[in-house]
Amino acid sequence: MTTICLIAALRLGLTQAPPQPAAAPQKVEIVSVTGCLKETPPNTWTLTAATEPVPSSANAPPPTEIPAAPPLGKNNFRLIGVSEFNLPAHRDHTVIIKGLFIKATPMSRLNMTSVVTVAPSCPAAK
Repeated sequence: MTTICLIAALRLGLTQAPPQPAAAPQKVEIVSVTGCLKETPPNTWTLTAATEPVPSSANAPPPTEIPAAPPLGKNNFRLIGVSEFNLPAHRDHTVIIKGLFIKATPMSRLNMTSVVTVAPSCPAAK
């Protein structure tokens, strides 16, 4: 009887698929994006005409990373985690936003870690 149970246990073990490792959680990247800061009431902030996200650190950019001429991009991002920043002071300015990049549909989000003004206005659309 012991032999039959052992054989049955071995057969079950050999026919079952090995356990799959748990999928690793996706890493959220810290990125830098330059664009035009816009507010749509109530207190919804977006970055329009924004550049592609570029891997970065969470710190504010040093002066060497601030472009002389504001670039014009094709992306839009919803900004979250905005309560720590005085965004009304940067409204309708070209800014560099750094933060955690959250890819989503219909609009990706940036959980802000810093904001720096590049120009006091937004570049005209081409």
